[in-house]
Amino acid sequence: MARLYEYQGKEMLEKMGIPVPQGRCVTTAEDAKQVASEIGKPVVIKAQVWATGRFKAGGIKFVDTPEEAENIAKDLIGSEIKGFKVEKILVEEQLEVERELYGGIIVSSSHKVKGPVLIFSSEGGSSIEEVSARNPERIASLDVDYIKGVTPDDVKKIMSEIVFKEGDLSESLFSEVAETVSKIYKAFVEYDARSLEVNPLIITKDQRVIAADCHYSLDDSSAFRHPEFGIVIPRDMDRPPTELEEKAWMAIEDEDYRGTGYFAQMTVNIKGNGWLGFHGIGGGGAMLGASAFVERGFKIANYADTSGEPPASKIYLCLKAILSLPIDGYVLMGACLANQEQWHHAHALVKGFKEFAKEKPGFPVIMLLAGNKEEEAHQIIRDGFKDLPLRWELYGREYIYDTNFIGDRVEAVVKEYQEENNII
Repeated sequence: MARLYEYQGKEMLEKMGIPVPQGRCVTTAEDAKQVASEIGKPVVIKAQVWATGRFKAGGIKFVDTPEEAENIAKDLIGSEIKGFKVEKILVEEQLEVERELYGGIIVSSSHKVKGPVLIFSSEGGSSIEEVSARNPERIASLDVDYIKGVTPDDVKKIMSEIVFKEGDLSESLFSEVAETVSKIYKAFVEYDARSLEVNPLIITKDQRVIAADCHYSLDDSSAFRHPEFGIVIPRDMDRPPTELEEKAWMAIEDEDYRGTGYFAQMTVNIKGNGWLGFHGIGGGGAMLGASAFVERGFKIANYADTSGEPPASKIYLCLKAILSLPIDGYVLMGACLANQEQWHHAHALVKGFKEFAKEKPGFPVIMLLAGNKEEEAHQIIRDGFKDLPLRWELYGREYIYDTNFIGDRVEAVVKEYQEENNII
């Protein structure tokens, strides 16, 4: 799921006819002052970061004047909230709140559902998981018939099933909330969402229904349909992509859909020693290997996956991204006995390490490569690596389940390299 910022979600809701607070996203303190002046009453300033709990972390501030808005914006822009750098802030009107509700849609992967589920709660503000644990009687859900969709009457039905903590809504508000929640579902469909939560959905003291916050994640495969969101990498990430991840995406995946060429950094800032460049083919067996390395005190700098029969060119680019990191060793966990032919990996490894070897003589390279064309792939690697100044070892299918052996070999070879180069 590709995450979007709150202001982007609200822009989308507004296009669907769902009221949102008056306001605008800005990038400078001067613009924050200008927006506050335009609104002409107290405003709330919200850091636009992919993090929950912004209020407690100091990312949401309430101010009374445009001058205060400017000063708060100066402090927020460029700061960090929960590890995220604040580059944008949302300046919007403060609401006089009478009641907080919740309306959202998620996609359930349960074999009984396999589709969207609409959730409504008479208690908003808190996470839906917290409310479910504490007051389940305040939550109702509907497994959506995707062909039929969701009507206001459908929403009214599930609203009638739950307990309102401060008395029922008036008939007119009941209908307006139902209409709004049905529009939230329409927005979910229209904008190819994977999840869409409006929390809280506010009823103001002057009896307006307004979406006060929005958490919207777009289905990765639909990002190309929505260029207006400016999504750089259509992938579920809990932080903005790094410069290297952006470059890797553009070089590896953006224009070439043959197989998988996934690359992601496990941490933004790699400090110290003992980091491994990690390259998997498929998930399960590869991650077992990663666990063995962590048990031996190593840190995983990245996760890369080249499964699904990618061409050698795509594998090579993924390898180049891994080797650009400040790592003390490279590990390939190609424990894959599926239908792809492994000599593509062999050709990519030979090309990549022929270019890299001169930069770091003695660099540790441990390769486990199994599957179709395994024997041919191993021969390609042995021929291509025989004169390279690397500490390299190559293993096949007999070691797929012996991750402790692979872990021991990585530990031994990396230790030799670190000692030779005085890496402490």
